[in-house]
Amino acid sequence: MPGVEKTERDGWERLAPGVARRRLAFLDVTIGVVVGTDGVLLIDSGSTVPEGERLRREVRDLTGRDVTHLALTHAHFDHVLGASAFPEAAVYGQAGLAGVLARGRAELGEDAVRYGVAGPEARRAVDALVTPGHPVDRRHALDLGGREALLVHPGPGHTGHDLAVVVPGTPVVVFCGDLVEESGEPQAGPDAVPGRWPAALDALLELGGETAVYVPGHGAVVDARFVRAQRDALARRFAVG
Repeated sequence: MPGVEKTERDGWERLAPGVARRRLAFLDVTIGVVVGTDGVLLIDSGSTVPEGERLRREVRDLTGRDVTHLALTHAHFDHVLGASAFPEAAVYGQAGLAGVLARGRAELGEDAVRYGVAGPEARRAVDALVTPGHPVDRRHALDLGGREALLVHPGPGHTGHDLAVVVPGTPVVVFCGDLVEESGEPQAGPDAVPGRWPAALDALLELGGETAVYVPGHGAVVDARFVRAQRDALARRFAVG
C-alpha cells in the first residue's frame, strides 16, 4: 500500500496510512488526499487555478503519481475553482452539484473577489470551471486499488449538495467539507439548509463512529465529541430538535 511520507516537510498532515490533508494559507481551506495502488483521490481543489496547479505539483511530489480522482465537497468557490488544474481526473460531486455550478458561475466569481481573489484570477477560474461528470446520489464506493473511499451525501446542511468522503481503516478518516468547521463558527449562507444540518452531522457520526478522525473544511482535525458539540450548537442556533 503506497503511503504519504513527506507530510511534515511539505505541509501535509498524515492522518492514516495513505491518507493526508493540507491546510491552505488562503481561508484555511482543507485539501485531502487518499492514495491507493491504482489511483489518487484529491478532496477539493482550492480557490484559483494557480492554487490548483500548486496542489497538483505537491501531490505528485508527495505520492509520485498524478491525481486520478477529484471529489468536490460543495459548490463554494474556495473548494471548486482550482478543479481545472486536474484535467485528467474523474470529478465527483453530489448529484445536484453540476447544475448549481453551471447556473452560479457569475456568483462564484463575485464571491471569490469579495473574499480577496484578484479579479483576473477569479475570471480565469470561472471561465475554466469544471463541473462533476460523476454524480453521487447517496453514496458511491470508489476503489483506488487496495483502498476504498466512500463518497457520501449525508443530507443537506452547509449547502443543499454536500459531499463527505469516508476512508475506512485504523483510524477511519472522515472528510466533512464545510459541514464541520473548526477555525470559526459554521457558515450558513443563503444556500444553507439549516433545518437539516444537524441530521447530516448525525449521519457523519454514524459513518465514522467514536474513534474516527474528522477533517473539517476549515481548521484543525477534530474528534467525534467536537462534531457532536457542533451538531448540538447548530440545533440550538436554528431551533432544530
